[in-house]
Amino acid sequence: MGKDYTLEKRKYVIGGFITLVVIIFLIRLFNLQVSDSSYKENAESNAFFRKVLYPARGLVYDRNGRLVVLNQPAYDVMLIPKDAGTDFDTLGLCKVLNISREEFLRYWKEMKDPRKNPGYSAYTPQKLMSHLSQEDYGRLQEKLYLFPGFYVQKRNVREYATHSGANILGNIREVNAADVERDRYYRSGDYTGDLGIEKSYEHHLRGVKGVEILMKDALGRIKGKYEDGIHDVPPVSGRDITLSIDMDLQEYGEQLMQGKIGAIVAIEPATGEILCMVSSPTYDPSLLVGSERGRNYTSLVKDRLKPLYDRALQGAYPPGSTFKPTQGLIFLQEGTITPATMYPCYRGYVNGLRVGCHPHGSPIALKPAIATSCNAYFCWGFKNFVDRRGSTPTAQFEKWKNYMVEMGYGYRLGVDLPSESRGFIPNPEYYSKSFRGRNWSANSIISVSIGQGEVLATPLQIANLASTIANRGWYHTPHVVKEISDTVIDGRYREKHVPSIKKEYYEQIAEGMRMAVIGGTCRLASFSGVEVCGKTGTAQNPHGKDHSAFMGFAPYMNPRIAVAVYVENAGFGAAYGVPIGSLIMEKYLKGTIAPERKYLEERMLNSNTILTSGVKKH
Repeated sequence: MGKDYTLEKRKYVIGGFITLVVIIFLIRLFNLQVSDSSYKENAESNAFFRKVLYPARGLVYDRNGRLVVLNQPAYDVMLIPKDAGTDFDTLGLCKVLNISREEFLRYWKEMKDPRKNPGYSAYTPQKLMSHLSQEDYGRLQEKLYLFPGFYVQKRNVREYATHSGANILGNIREVNAADVERDRYYRSGDYTGDLGIEKSYEHHLRGVKGVEILMKDALGRIKGKYEDGIHDVPPVSGRDITLSIDMDLQEYGEQLMQGKIGAIVAIEPATGEILCMVSSPTYDPSLLVGSERGRNYTSLVKDRLKPLYDRALQGAYPPGSTFKPTQGLIFLQEGTITPATMYPCYRGYVNGLRVGCHPHGSPIALKPAIATSCNAYFCWGFKNFVDRRGSTPTAQFEKWKNYMVEMGYGYRLGVDLPSESRGFIPNPEYYSKSFRGRNWSANSIISVSIGQGEVLATPLQIANLASTIANRGWYHTPHVVKEISDTVIDGRYREKHVPSIKKEYYEQIAEGMRMAVIGGTCRLASFSGVEVCGKTGTAQNPHGKDHSAFMGFAPYMNPRIAVAVYVENAGFGAAYGVPIGSLIMEKYLKGTIAPERKYLEERMLNSNTILTSGVKKH
């Protein structure tokens, strides 16, 4: 009888299958006993409770050592649902917590709702209530033994020693599912920075959590520390932060901007440190602390004046005549003009079209053109630059755009705060697309030369230009944090940015800005004992009244402050931008406002441009 090869093959197949099953079984057994610690952890969870110890969040000081953000204790009612069960004394707990049964059921429902608490598990600690008062906390501690599975988690919440600077300081909020997924440090119920430095410096401020290991009996009740706490890990407090902000100046700036929509940014030119950064209207940062946070936040979101919108960083505005110094610098660098070059002004630029201007002498050279804010001068300079013989408008405008980027326009500067806007500087492709391939020239886009048209800038970018001119041709990236305890600030805030424009051309612009204060459009910027330099801006607004802007620095030599002011729908730059900017400089440099200028201070403090001009939509 012949050999059955089919049976022989089947024997090997069955043997191989059995071998594979055994190998899989052994691998799984190894994982369960050696690699996979989940069963061990589950067993330990019946005997131990690992209580998270939250670190104190880092404190925040202003540049003068004034404490502006500190911590206060807050208490959350926590429970492990499996340990608490469902037959505990609900009414007794409600009485201890001083809440109604309906409130308790609402908290219970929200705790188990996967939409509001995506990390819910009956086997892990869950937050039932937050922000317990000291009285309720004390009462609960006395009765806690009656409620197995419940415990109190101590946390820190923010307390503010100022009502100002909300856009800089930010706040903290409870983490969401995205935060937990993005960073394993967090778990449901934790808090994280939201807006301002609380967000951008979260990793420095939050510290490192600790853990306390407690023993449980067979009924799940806490019996004390495991091995007298030798395995506990203490929390590490967050790092303290010193701001570059002068909080007294910040508070003063917010007072000046009451009743107005806009922004103030002041920078120390030598360091790039932001001295104040006002966004108006604003809000009290303490509104976003405690049990009323959610309600207050909703109210701020719905406010038609948009107090949560940081106009200093996010407001993209036509810079108006504060833009003219950049044009003078480009024309000088490219040889389009010299300081002595003169252009005519027939109440404006007249060359196939007309761009209006106010009365002044004509023809006019660069420095008096800056002092009087002559539109015609910069329109003629722009035309001669863009329409240069031997080149094309596209090539020339590309050069123009590159210079603007070097000076800090068109892209985010990189301030150490979230949500900075880049503004807008068009490039040649933008216009080629706009004109659908048709030829275009300087006259087609002439309004760009005086900071109108498609050009948009943030108050921070305008202040940075003032700082660059004050330094005669360089700047540090603006930043609001001066020091961080036990570490150093990011090195990029110490790097110098040097545009390719020569230093002597910046000197010409600075002289023109000094002339504007001595006898030009910025006369109101002058105050005793300090040589102030300035440039007004009146930005046309298709939605209503013009915007009032100002850019300046002081003193003329060895400047200590550069400032930009932007007041929406407030008219001429000299009406609000100049007075507010000069008061900020005087307050910072001299500490007080001179008696002869008190009238100006009172007028700015008491004026309201919102009532007379409406609200600009963003």
